[in-house]
Amino acid sequence: MLTRIVLFLAEVVCDFAAAMFLARFILQWARVSFRNPIGQFVIAVTDWAVLPARKAVPGLFGLDLASLLLAWLAQLAFLALAYAMTPLGLVAGGAGNMILLLASALVEVLRLVVHLAMLVVLVSAILSWVNPYAPLAPFFDQLSRPLLAPFRRFLPPIGGIDLSPLVLLLALQVLLMVLDGLRGMAFGVAL
Repeated sequence: MLTRIVLFLAEVVCDFAAAMFLARFILQWARVSFRNPIGQFVIAVTDWAVLPARKAVPGLFGLDLASLLLAWLAQLAFLALAYAMTPLGLVAGGAGNMILLLASALVEVLRLVVHLAMLVVLVSAILSWVNPYAPLAPFFDQLSRPLLAPFRRFLPPIGGIDLSPLVLLLALQVLLMVLDGLRGMAFGVAL
């Protein structure tokens, strides 16, 4: 029971940290201003790790690779802890398991990206229907616009209603199913 509690708390902390690092990466990728409550929160939570990491990991094409690497390392830390706390993890090791842990951390980061994209699209759609003049509505609209643009090219509004968020959410859900399948295969082998 103590193992489950420790793993639960470690997962919450590592997922939160990875989500914040990914949010910082995504905000910079989408060129969204950090001058809003969410952007300020993300900066306040992640500066302690991102600023030193940027000295070792330079950006590329305007992308903050340090934040992306930190998100992956947060997921890797949890997976390594979970693996080490299993009975087989204490005795079994090797390069194959390490490669599997590295790949599993990548899958976890991709799952988190999909979840964040779903959250952004849902909040943007709800705000556009309920209160399009809310202070954070432009922030979420600016974040969701690059995700929705490919779908809006092929799916024009029908009767004045934009169905592209619904189609994007369905596509993200299918992608999440694929990633969950990869996750299940990796955890079945590793743990």
